[in-house]
Amino acid sequence: MAEGQSVVGAAPAGEAELRPTQIEMNGINVITDSERKGHPRDLFWPWFAANVSVLGLISWLLTVGWETVLVILATLATATVFDRLGWGGGTVTKVIALIVVVALTIFGGVMGFDLIMRMQSVITVVTAVLTVGFIILVIDKIHWSAVSAIPSGSGQALIGALVFMMTGFGLGWVNAGADYSRYLPRQSSGRGVVGWTTFGSSIAPIFLVIFGLLLAGSSKTLSSAIAGDPIGALANLLPTWYLIPFVIVAVLGLVGGSVLDIYSSGLALLTLGVRVPRYVAALIDGTIMTLGAIYVVFIAHSSFVVQFEGFLITLGVPIAAWCGIMLADILLRHRDYAERDLFTASGRYGDIRWFPVGVIVVGTVLGWGLVTNASASWLTWQGYLLGPFGLGGKSGAWAFANLGVLVALVFGFVVTWALGRSTVRAQEAAPVEPAPAAA
Repeated sequence: MAEGQSVVGAAPAGEAELRPTQIEMNGINVITDSERKGHPRDLFWPWFAANVSVLGLISWLLTVGWETVLVILATLATATVFDRLGWGGGTVTKVIALIVVVALTIFGGVMGFDLIMRMQSVITVVTAVLTVGFIILVIDKIHWSAVSAIPSGSGQALIGALVFMMTGFGLGWVNAGADYSRYLPRQSSGRGVVGWTTFGSSIAPIFLVIFGLLLAGSSKTLSSAIAGDPIGALANLLPTWYLIPFVIVAVLGLVGGSVLDIYSSGLALLTLGVRVPRYVAALIDGTIMTLGAIYVVFIAHSSFVVQFEGFLITLGVPIAAWCGIMLADILLRHRDYAERDLFTASGRYGDIRWFPVGVIVVGTVLGWGLVTNASASWLTWQGYLLGPFGLGGKSGAWAFANLGVLVALVFGFVVTWALGRSTVRAQEAAPVEPAPAAA
């Protein structure tokens, strides 16, 4: 898309406002000053809403995968709750639930930033209130005696759990964060942007993950049921009268995440060189998401959580390598990126930077060799470096520590920090070309 494209009817400078009923026309272009609005604290709403669910190429694959997973969970949750209510939880219910969830997700993704911000503020308030109600109603299902009787895990198991959490709630969003802060005024506080994004995205998972672990540790039956239908398993703990509020919080929380994902996946698709408007890219990703959800809900018969873990860790490795590269690149710079040069192959950054591409490839090869997903048959090839590195092979103590994610992250950062300094200095020394005169 051309850099100058913007939202139709954008307000003049100083008067920008949310226009949720208009389709956003901005793609991966730099947002003009006249369209920038809001405050860093506004970032709390989308990130809280996207992370309040009771579950808690490279970039494009990850976001499309995440949105598909969230739609699947919302569909299964609705079917389970309706079955519990005696309203039928079979194929018809799943089809209707899938249509509703997909429609909400694609509609938000196509309409764009302004509608998403409005949707997420509503989702945040509704889901926060109903989630507190859920916790109050099921807190008596936590049995401290059962939890305390669980044997202590190994250090390797602890590392594996922490890396999985880091991948799901940190690296899973790391490449999408700027998609929502880019509309803020240029003078917005950097600390405010980071602080409100971090607070909004982490406050719900911190409480919900701990609470969920206590519930799972209190009942082996519940822990097993979560593997097949996470949210449906939690619904069985509730009194009948709260099932409707529960399905609302479950579906809205998951839609909140899937809307962010489909918006970001559309932008990621544009960065691959697909020459279509942003909303068309969102429609393309929505189609892929729908087909994936149909396959898992109606065709596949394997454990959902097992496949999800395999997907998350597998894509988490190259994303970690990319994150390390970006962190090092940003820290090496003394100036902001030259925005105009980001959109032309003849600029200071060129078209394809083969050095970071090579770092990602090497980091991914190392990382995949140090993770295992034995329960997912399509990933049994991973872990090929655990034996040569003296870590006990695919059945050893380190097999499920997910070290590959950490190795890829550190590798990407260290190599870029050590060898990318001269490239950054040359880029920053290049003269800045004046902007063309207005027609």
